[in-house]
Amino acid sequence: MKTKYTKIAKMAMMTMMAGGMMFIGQSAMAAPAQPQVHVDAVTKDMPGHVASKVLDVKADKPEIGLISNVVYEQVPSRGYANVLMQMDILQPKTKEKKPAILFVTGGGFINANKDNGIQLRMHLAENGYVVGSISYRVAPTAKFPEPLEDVKAAIRYLKANADRFGIDPSRIGIVGGSAGGYLTAMAGTTSGTKMFDRGENLQVTSDVKAAVDLYGLSDLTQIGSDFSAEVQARHRSAGATEALWVNGSPVFGGRDGGILADKQAAEAANPIHYISKTSAPMLLMHGTSDTVVSPSQTDLLYQALQKSGIPSERYLVTGAAHGGKYWVQKPVLKIITDFFDRYLK
Repeated sequence: MKTKYTKIAKMAMMTMMAGGMMFIGQSAMAAPAQPQVHVDAVTKDMPGHVASKVLDVKADKPEIGLISNVVYEQVPSRGYANVLMQMDILQPKTKEKKPAILFVTGGGFINANKDNGIQLRMHLAENGYVVGSISYRVAPTAKFPEPLEDVKAAIRYLKANADRFGIDPSRIGIVGGSAGGYLTAMAGTTSGTKMFDRGENLQVTSDVKAAVDLYGLSDLTQIGSDFSAEVQARHRSAGATEALWVNGSPVFGGRDGGILADKQAAEAANPIHYISKTSAPMLLMHGTSDTVVSPSQTDLLYQALQKSGIPSERYLVTGAAHGGKYWVQKPVLKIITDFFDRYLK
């Protein structure tokens, strides 16, 4: 009799366990129940209740998150063994892997504030791009090619940490204005090569699929060529920032003189010098009222790209200065976004 009761108990226990497992399995498979919301249940029957307006919204724009001060490399700089180079990242909060764009700020070769370009960066992020903005080494404490090495290190960082930031590492672009446009052009023309790759994350490349150069420089010996003789003379002086960029400070061992003091070094610092069949497709834009960088600077690069068969476009923006409000208007932002969409999406 005891044996019979034991068998019955075991069978009951197995049935209960099986049922419990089925219940657990079904619960795991089913979507969690959403709580019901009885809107204004507490207030709608109040005497004299005033109805609220109702707004129906199409939620087609992603939420954007900001990750600040991400260290993308550590480099030596005069007087310091280890300087942190940082990046701010705008990240659309969507599940799929996204293309990424590196924004490179301008600053006349002597500063690099990664806070700049926020309207362009937000526009790109809202259109589905992870967007990084970097600080980089500048003159006179650094000289070419160290800032370009920083830019390429930032590209490699995004690729090496693609899973962390929700990036598709095969779809990387770059954009910059002024000195940042110049560095963008350098990264674009040297894409597909190992030139200027130094430092960390060398297991990945610094190649980009598209580059957007906004009022950047392409020949450092002709920055003032569209301006008066007086302005051109200033650009030939030893104090011109392009001279410090290429030659360094003579006080700390650099070459004295202007940009023409070492013509070979100046040529080696020009993006036109590096155009090859692996150079990235490029969009160039310049304002007709730019009094800082001659508009012919982007045209020199555009003509060279066209001659070499590199897919490229150039726009002159009527009335636009060197930076300023013209560059955040919808038609300009649309041209930039459409160009990236063509090559990165």
